[in-house]
Amino acid sequence: MATRVLTRWFPEDAGFWEAEGRSIASRNLFISIPALTLAFAVWMVWSAVVVNLPLIGFKFSTEELFWLAALPALCGATLRIFYSFMVPVFGGRRWTAISTASLLLPTIGIGLAVRDPATSYSTFVLLALLCGFGGGNFASSMANINFFFPKAQKGTALGLNAGLGNLGVSLAQFIVPVVITAGVFGALGGEPQTWARGAEVKQMWLQNAGLVWIPFIAVCAIAAWFGMNDLATAKASFSDQAVIFRRKHNWVMSWLYLGTFGSFIGYSAGFPLLINSQFPQINALSYAWLGPLVSALSRPLGGWLADKLGGAQVTFWNFIVMVVGVTGVLYYLPQAGQGGNVYGFLTMFMLLFTTAGVGNGSTFRMIPVIFLNERQRAAAGRGREAAEQAVRDANKEAAAVLGFSSAIGAYGGFYIPMSYGLSISMTGGPAAALYGFIAFYLSCIAMTWWYYSRRNAEMPC
Repeated sequence: MATRVLTRWFPEDAGFWEAEGRSIASRNLFISIPALTLAFAVWMVWSAVVVNLPLIGFKFSTEELFWLAALPALCGATLRIFYSFMVPVFGGRRWTAISTASLLLPTIGIGLAVRDPATSYSTFVLLALLCGFGGGNFASSMANINFFFPKAQKGTALGLNAGLGNLGVSLAQFIVPVVITAGVFGALGGEPQTWARGAEVKQMWLQNAGLVWIPFIAVCAIAAWFGMNDLATAKASFSDQAVIFRRKHNWVMSWLYLGTFGSFIGYSAGFPLLINSQFPQINALSYAWLGPLVSALSRPLGGWLADKLGGAQVTFWNFIVMVVGVTGVLYYLPQAGQGGNVYGFLTMFMLLFTTAGVGNGSTFRMIPVIFLNERQRAAAGRGREAAEQAVRDANKEAAAVLGFSSAIGAYGGFYIPMSYGLSISMTGGPAAALYGFIAFYLSCIAMTWWYYSRRNAEMPC
């Protein structure tokens, strides 16, 4: 395994990068992407399982079902805090293989638990928490890829890893409704359940929602173990990385990423419910997968634009467009249950999903640039050795911040649907929640301008 540990890694050295760095970095990225896609799919697959449990005979209350639906988001966001620091401790290759293989626990568990109507609620709580492993993987995946690429290409590389990884949300929402309608695994998949809603009765293989991912997870875990690399230069203890909690820009960027990724995952989770509540005449599941797909495909664009135009400028204007998008949603909503325009509503939400994706890419490009500039400023005039150490320290800090900010952002997956529900229960509609989102985006605009995008900003990036 020693050959998998790279002791020399200088991505900012143009000669090294062209001679050997680019090919190694690309190989690690191309293995990382499908592993992260599967992680997002497993994180989101639970929503398709929960909605069908009462229809195949499980007698859980509405409140119990709500908590089952919410737990993966809460668990995934919390795990990201810890996963943020794992790559420098264990190594990117090892941790990617281990964290990908851990996805076998919830998928096998789903494949077994839903077959027996006597399965306890506590078992489903455990499975919901295990699905959160998929959400946690994002933090370590992004931290790992950050180490491999030079500053000029970090935005594109991180955008590809995250954007194509985010496709797992749409993948789960598209594939699961198909595979649970047939016994695609034959005798290995087990017997179907009887699904009933009113007069409609049919057979369903809900276990396939978990089983379908197992072979792909196994292949990706093996590919990561044998095909990726650990970087000796990326080694750091938790205490070495904990310095980020004293860095102001860690907290500022976590707030901004809550506005971008938090919007993506929160809108993805709440979109079907919001459609059903405001426009009950249409089938929400026919449109739910489009938003996450648009957002995932937009993320690499955001990283690329940030590389070309600067992350701060892209992020600043992107938040302005997000305010426009929420204002448009408010305009097309029904008023007191009357009127509204479903096509305008969907168009404005597609704009919001697009800007959430672009913002995801641009904010994640900002982070490594901010910390590299900050460490280089501190090392200025202290010689070559100090300059080289500044780059190493910046990469380690940026990797930890990428992971930690992703953890904060992931709480949007819980906060946004909860805001819809609270607004509807208290005021009869979601408008109050949407006005709250506008206020939050305005704070993001102000912070981006003040710290990063204005003339003579503290840390232009």
